[in-house]
Amino acid sequence: MKLSVLDQSPISVGKTAHEAVQATLNLACAADRWGYTRYWLAEHHSSGTLADASPEILLAAMTARTKNIRIGTGGVMLSHYSPFKVAEVFRMLEALAPGRVDMGIGRAPGSDQMASYALQAGPNTFPIEKYPQQVYDLMRYLSETFPADHPLSRLRAMPAAPNWAVPWLLSSSLGSAGIAARLGLPLSFAHFISQGGGPECVKWYRDNFEPSEWFDKPRVNIGISAITADTTERAHDLATCRHVMRLMRNKGQEMKGVPSVDEIKAMDFDEADEGFIEQQRSKSIEGDPETVKAKIESLAEQYETDDVIVLTITHDYAERQRSYELLAGAFGLRGEGRVENAMTNVEVE
Repeated sequence: MKLSVLDQSPISVGKTAHEAVQATLNLACAADRWGYTRYWLAEHHSSGTLADASPEILLAAMTARTKNIRIGTGGVMLSHYSPFKVAEVFRMLEALAPGRVDMGIGRAPGSDQMASYALQAGPNTFPIEKYPQQVYDLMRYLSETFPADHPLSRLRAMPAAPNWAVPWLLSSSLGSAGIAARLGLPLSFAHFISQGGGPECVKWYRDNFEPSEWFDKPRVNIGISAITADTTERAHDLATCRHVMRLMRNKGQEMKGVPSVDEIKAMDFDEADEGFIEQQRSKSIEGDPETVKAKIESLAEQYETDDVIVLTITHDYAERQRSYELLAGAFGLRGEGRVENAMTNVEVE
C-alpha cells in the first residue's frame, strides 16, 4: 500500500497562519522520514481556517526540507490561471526537486463565488467550459509537443528540465474523471468529498481510458479523511474537531480556526447539529490504528487501487502528526522512498 498525505494547512483556534504553515513543513519532514509516498498541498482562498492559498510557494520551501517523498498539489485550481504560467511554476519546482514533483490540478474554485470572481483578473479569463482545453494546453507546454504550425509552439515553459511534473486530475464526480479518461491522464478521486458512486466513477474512468502519448494505461489514487490515535475514544474526539469546524462554516458562523476537543465538549449542539456531525463522521475513517488500517484497505479494494492519500485535521498539530506516525507504523511503511522520473509511460509512484 502506498500512503500519502493531503494537507490543507489548517489554522487552529489560538494559532496563527505562521504556526499552521510551520506545522505543515514539520509534518512534511516527518512524513518523508516515515516513508510516505507523496505530500500534497491543497489550494483554498479567503478562508479563515485554511492557511494555504499558494501551494506552489509552500512547496518551494518544502523542496529544501525533504529528500525522498514526492511533493505536489492537491491541487492547483487551474480554472483561475494561465496554463503557461502553471507550466512555468511546475518547471521551477522540478528544478528544485528533480524527479519528485506531482502536479495535481482541479477545476473547483477552492473558494466562494466572490473570491473566485476576484481571482479572475484581466480580459482573458477562462470560463469553466474551457477547463479541458486548459488541461490540454498545460500538458503541451510541459511536454513541448504543440504541433509545429500551432501559434503557441514557439513558447517554452522555463526553466528547461529533462523531466516534468507528473499530472493528476482531481475529481469528485464523473465530470473530471471523463476529462482524465479522454486525455489519457492519471486520476485522483476525492472520496472524502463524494462517497456516493465513487468506485463506479473510477471504474468508468478505467473502462473509457484512452491511451495518450503521455500515459499508456489508467492510474488511480483516492483521497480519504482518516484519523487514528492510541485509543478509539481519542480518535473520535480528535476527528470531531474537523466535523465541528465544517458545522460552523455551514451555519455561517465566524470561524476563528479549528476548535479544540475541550472547546467542543463545552459546546451545546441541537439535534440538527448532532445529525450533521454524525453525517460527517460517516464520511471519515476513525479509530485505533488497526481498525483504521483495515478500513483503508477495504476502501482501497473497492476502488481497486493501492494508492491512498490521507487528509487529517485536528486542533493540536502534535496529535495530527501522531496520527500519521501511527498510521505509518500500522502499515509498516519503510523510511526510505524511491524517486521516479516523470517521463512518457512511466510507472507513477
